[in-house]
Amino acid sequence: MTQRIAFTKMHGLGNDFVVIDARKVAIPAMTGALARALADRRTGIGCDQLILLEPSGAADFRMRIFNADGGEVEACGNASRAVALLHGAPARVETAGGVIALEPIAGGARVDMGSPRFDWEAIPLAYAMDTAAMPVGWDGLENPAAVNVGNPHVIFFVADADAVDLASLGPAIEHDPLFPERVNVNVASLAGPDHLKLTVWERGAGLTRACGTGACATAVAAIRRKLVESPVTVSLPGGDLVIAWAPGGTITMSGPAAESFRGSFDWDHFA
Repeated sequence: MTQRIAFTKMHGLGNDFVVIDARKVAIPAMTGALARALADRRTGIGCDQLILLEPSGAADFRMRIFNADGGEVEACGNASRAVALLHGAPARVETAGGVIALEPIAGGARVDMGSPRFDWEAIPLAYAMDTAAMPVGWDGLENPAAVNVGNPHVIFFVADADAVDLASLGPAIEHDPLFPERVNVNVASLAGPDHLKLTVWERGAGLTRACGTGACATAVAAIRRKLVESPVTVSLPGGDLVIAWAPGGTITMSGPAAESFRGSFDWDHFA
């Protein structure tokens, strides 16, 4: 007899997820191929990321994150807010990028994303360089910052983020040999003393309406360069996030999340 698996479709600023809760109900082992099939917007359920919740011995529960291409990744800020909403109470959550703390708030959720890392080995980069202003460039995008916020990000500051053809440049930067684990690509422009405008090419997912870890990494990089002051409003195509960070501390991200619908699928149909 085939097994039907329940799921919840959720989103954070239009960055959408299929969430499978396996904390109390056993399911077969998730694979990259199955995650990719479920994420397909024509023949599957459709999502940017598949989120799998499991029991954890290190925190209240574990969150595993699979991009639309089937690759498992370390962190997802928007998914963390969605999971906070689904869980309905404060929680410590184990991820591949470390343990994070989340809680639902009015209109969405707040997530403590942990401390950013700046060492070139932690990004990681293929060789040593200054991650505050990297001496590299791609077709006019130059001197980016690099930050690891549970997953790797490179951030370019430009006069007008909308003028950059990130759909063309994103794949080349994501797959550049400088980034042995690939990288998320952020292009930001200054919109005020505490306001940034941001577009993101997400590793394994492409252009996205919103990227929570990208907003965190970009805000941190901008604060390090003294371009903005915390807390920072980061405006993405899908809406706004508020990021707070002080050097030496952890990153707090606040913003909306929503449930779209619930359903179930036949596991054998996609396995």
